[in-house]
Amino acid sequence: MAESDWDTVTVLRKKGPSAAQAKSKQAVLAAQRRGDDVETSKKWAAGQNKQHFITKNTAKLDRETEELHHDRVPLEVGKVIQQGRQSKGMTQKDLATKINEKPQVIADYESGRAIPNNQVMGKIERAIGLKLRGKDIGKPLETGPKGK
Repeated sequence: MAESDWDTVTVLRKKGPSAAQAKSKQAVLAAQRRGDDVETSKKWAAGQNKQHFITKNTAKLDRETEELHHDRVPLEVGKVIQQGRQSKGMTQKDLATKINEKPQVIADYESGRAIPNNQVMGKIERAIGLKLRGKDIGKPLETGPKGK
C-alpha cells in the first residue's frame, strides 16, 4: 500500500468563560490589560423594583414651594358619622361590618385621618341615614325612588 499523506492535527477544546465569568470584574480588568476592546454599561436600577419616571406632575410638584398633602375628611364629617352611628346604637365594628369595610376605616373617618373616598362615604351615608357630602352635612338623607 502506498504511504498515506496524513497531517497530524491536535485539537484542544477549551470552552470560553461563561457569561457570569466574562462579566466579572477580574475578567474585565484582564481584558483591559491585554488591550482588548471592552464595553461596560451599568444597568440603571437593575434587580430592583424601582420605577422612577419624571412626569409632568412630578416636575410640577418639584417646582412647588409650598408643602403639598392630600385632603383629609373634615372633623365636622367625622363628628356627624360618630353621632349618626351612636344614634343607631352601632359600634364602629358594627358599622364597618354593615358597609363591608374594616373597623380601622371607620375610626379613620371619625378622627379625620382618612382621605375621602366617595364610595365609602356613600356607604356610610346609607348606613347611618345622614348626608356627609355637599352643603347639607348632617341633614337626614333623602331616600327617593331610584330612576333607571
